[in-house]
Amino acid sequence: MNNVTDQAPLSFDVDEPEFDRKVLQASKTRPIMVDFWADWCPPCSALTPVLERVVQQYGGAFRLAKIEVDEGDNMRIAGRYGLRGFPTVLLFVNGEEVGRFNSARPESWVREFLDERLGA
Repeated sequence: MNNVTDQAPLSFDVDEPEFDRKVLQASKTRPIMVDFWADWCPPCSALTPVLERVVQQYGGAFRLAKIEVDEGDNMRIAGRYGLRGFPTVLLFVNGEEVGRFNSARPESWVREFLDERLGA
């Protein structure tokens, strides 16, 4: 778990107009995990704090983008990636999806998911 000293926040909100720049392009310099969630979704509310803790524990090895699927045109991004339920989490490295999972997961499971894909 490396410590990156740039000023970019480890966790941030993103929407459809800025998705390509803030997620796909940004993942070419540092992996980006994207949490697709909805306000009405209890498993989403359970998963978000887990993801927030993990991104802090990894100290900059990746960043967490959060997309509220019911806002604006954000559902178009969910459709673009064939998402059918929420929460769904996608991991992007070098502009490409390298993994995904859905539903609430325990912190240990999320860390294992990341370690397998990021080589930690």
